[in-house]
Amino acid sequence: MTAFKSDFLNILQNRGFIHQCSDFEGLDALAAQGQATAYVGYDCTAPSLHIGNFLTMMMLYWLQQSGNKPITLMGGGTTMVGDPSGKDETRALRSVAEIEANKASIRGVFAKVLAYGDGASDAIMLDNAEWLTKLNWIEMLRDIGRHFSVNRMLTMDSVKLRLEREQEMSFIEFNYMVCQAYDFVELARRTGCRLQMGGSDQWGNIINGVDLGRRMGTPQLYALTTPLLTTSSGAKMGKTAQGAIWLNAEECSPYDFWQYWRNVEDADVGKFLKLFTILPLGEIEKLAALQGSEINEAKKALADAATTLLHGAEAARIAADTARRTFEEGAIAENLPTVEVAQGELQAGTGVLAAFVKAGLVASNGEARRQIKGGGLRVNDVAVSDEKMLLTPQNLTPEGVIKLSLGRKRHVLLRPA
Repeated sequence: MTAFKSDFLNILQNRGFIHQCSDFEGLDALAAQGQATAYVGYDCTAPSLHIGNFLTMMMLYWLQQSGNKPITLMGGGTTMVGDPSGKDETRALRSVAEIEANKASIRGVFAKVLAYGDGASDAIMLDNAEWLTKLNWIEMLRDIGRHFSVNRMLTMDSVKLRLEREQEMSFIEFNYMVCQAYDFVELARRTGCRLQMGGSDQWGNIINGVDLGRRMGTPQLYALTTPLLTTSSGAKMGKTAQGAIWLNAEECSPYDFWQYWRNVEDADVGKFLKLFTILPLGEIEKLAALQGSEINEAKKALADAATTLLHGAEAARIAADTARRTFEEGAIAENLPTVEVAQGELQAGTGVLAAFVKAGLVASNGEARRQIKGGGLRVNDVAVSDEKMLLTPQNLTPEGVIKLSLGRKRHVLLRPA
């Protein structure tokens, strides 16, 4: 293992963040002097970021902790274009109103991990709509576009893979890499930003920015990427049968967030403790070394630490207590995720298949039927055997709810409204 001069790169290397870097020596010298202002861009394609974004937020966290300055760049402009990376078809174009609503919903999550302010290492937040939406088309072609080789652009994975699969790429998507590269140049000029970080799927786009900076006269710029994470079984990190694990509590409750980490595969615990918590490495090594049933204690530590970081210590404590009461004591904990059902609907009888779909425990009636055949669905801890079963007020527990369960680990309360 290479020993770096800067705390920043040493931390990232020891915790498993580093995948590619354009110039380790130059970046290391910059970071060692506390002069590595760096940014990560976040497009506003949904009302919340997800665990993949949490990974790059942690990179910004360690950048700040090592005395350097992070920038969170909101993609108000680039979201209008749509990043083609990893996509087989053109993203649906979003309206300005939708982008603004998503941006407003996303903004708050960063302050949970980063410290914003006017200090030398305090984080700042910018929006690339501020400059991208003001570009004159002809001037942009002359001043920026002339530095791009179409031949080289066609070799970028975001373009090449789409063309190899004979999937159409629109002209607006083709320009995404130009916009992202120009962001880097603009940030270098405005803030002295010298480093762009992101997932490894962004390597080509980031390198384009490094090259554009050289051609447009900025100081030397740097690129640093982190691996795109998969679980030890090969599944994409942060994906479940019910969809992505979101960072906003409105999209994914602190309890569900805690449960995600509590249920990771045994082989992933050590890796995720390094990436998604700020626990000391010595403590992580001890937790990762636990074997057999004791590994569950390491998973709880992971869930507690990751949830505390994002949602706060009290939310983590409540989530852990809810899990303990639900799984260890068999109680119906009031802090379990809850969905409401109309009183009249329950009086008339709610189909059990529809109830589990409404609760988000299964994606469709067909999936509910398959789960019933395998004994996977339970109502008030009793296995469902009849797919035509109706839920009525008679199914309400003394607490006034109906407990729906998928397997032993996922529970939702159905509450009359």
